Amino acid sequence: MNTSLLIFGLIALPLVASPFVYLLGRSSVRKGTFLGMSFAKMLTVMVILLEGVLLLFTAREWIGLTSTYTTIGTTLIGFDGISLILGVIVLILGFCVTIFSFPYMEDEDGEEKFYALLLALIGSIVGLGMAQDLFNLWVWFEVMAISSYFLVAFYHDQPASLEAGFKYLTQSAVGSALALFGIALLFAKTGSVYIPDFGQTLQSNEPFVLIGGALIIIGFGVKAALAPLHTWLPDAHSQAPSGISAMLSGIVIEAGLVAMLRVISFMNGKDSNWGIILLVFGCINILIGNLLALRQTEVKRLLAYSSIAQVGYMLVGFGVSFYSQSITGAAGGYFHMLTHALMKGLAFLAAGSFLFVLHIAKGSHSPLVLDDLNGASKKYPLVALLFSIALLGLGGLPPMAGFMSKWQILLATAGEKSGGMIAVVVFVALNSILSLGYYAPIINRMYRHEQSETVAAGAKVTSWMVVPMVILTVCILLLGVWPTLASFMTNNAAATLLYPFGV
Repeated sequence: MNTSLLIFGLIALPLVASPFVYLLGRSSVRKGTFLGMSFAKMLTVMVILLEGVLLLFTAREWIGLTSTYTTIGTTLIGFDGISLILGVIVLILGFCVTIFSFPYMEDEDGEEKFYALLLALIGSIVGLGMAQDLFNLWVWFEVMAISSYFLVAFYHDQPASLEAGFKYLTQSAVGSALALFGIALLFAKTGSVYIPDFGQTLQSNEPFVLIGGALIIIGFGVKAALAPLHTWLPDAHSQAPSGISAMLSGIVIEAGLVAMLRVISFMNGKDSNWGIILLVFGCINILIGNLLALRQTEVKRLLAYSSIAQVGYMLVGFGVSFYSQSITGAAGGYFHMLTHALMKGLAFLAAGSFLFVLHIAKGSHSPLVLDDLNGASKKYPLVALLFSIALLGLGGLPPMAGFMSKWQILLATAGEKSGGMIAVVVFVALNSILSLGYYAPIINRMYRHEQSETVAAGAKVTSWMVVPMVILTVCILLLGVWPTLASFMTNNAAATLLYPFGV
């Protein structure tokens, strides 16, 4: 099969289908029927499934090769280990979010825009994963950002939603501008925007490189929620539709991290400074994320702050890898990227289910607070169980996948056998225990508290919401007891990241 056509199809399919989804859904609004919207939903699901088939065939063509390149016009794109794991994550989450959103978004004003923008978001992340030059990496980054701006502010008639969207837009725009300035500096130095050229022409201690690298880290770091660049995140996650909260936390911030790592891996050479910088940012993220999550009373804001800490674990894995050129640390970082997407996706969908049945189904867009969940297991036992699995996995307890990915990161860090790295291991382990300080009370409320009036008056959970949560739960438990199932993806992604080091 023609690899170039497969790669082109992977990028083009969701982007081309997006306006058709909008037009089909819009026909329902104009004609006052549900038929067009039903077709729009079906088309969205079919596109994501077909995208999965294309990803499978592309991966089969790529196996055994370092990367597979093709050109669209004069633009070079490539499929490699990072493209594979990013594509798998976005398609699994995208499929689950789409199914979950059928009842959640039903009859919402602009429902057709929701599915069209969701497909555009998926396509932009797939394109970002395959970009091989800085300019197109930035372009895909912007397409992803623009799609997510409108989804964050989807409830445009609510002041809090508009405020969250404006804050997200403002901070992301500043970050994008800084990243573009960094790209311009590197282009001025090298005369090229092709990322692999940097490893041959850049010296990491040159002022242009240091400034350009810093601007790129800050620019892409805004989207990746690097502390203290994270302040847009809690508002965006809490105000967006719950399916989009899952996408933001599970893949959008991770795509920002991927964009940042792609660039600095080629700028790093044999210099360990970038690895130390990532380790420092990782520890800061873990501490700030945990401390801010501890004081939250709104469930989605709590989950949003915990994402900051989870990004910190990934940064520690990648930082160790850059510092020592160890493939184990990077593989652990990508493994946690995968497990976090599954666990946080499940957590936001479960929280969204409670938000829907307790508030939205009754016409209220009040936030879901901790007190609302008191005694929830008595009326919603399955959703409470799935939510508990997600929270315990995020806390790093076995046999959930989160334990295995954190364990791999800690093993890689401890393997350096230096005093500083052992201190990092202790710090990360203690913070993982600290996170149970805000995960465990939620579970305690659902199972041990008296049933709240809000729960007693709650609506029924539909199977469209439960099925995607069960899919994510099965993945979490499967990777927890069989972590080597993801080794092909994580090891190849790590090998791609460390290619400039000659590893």
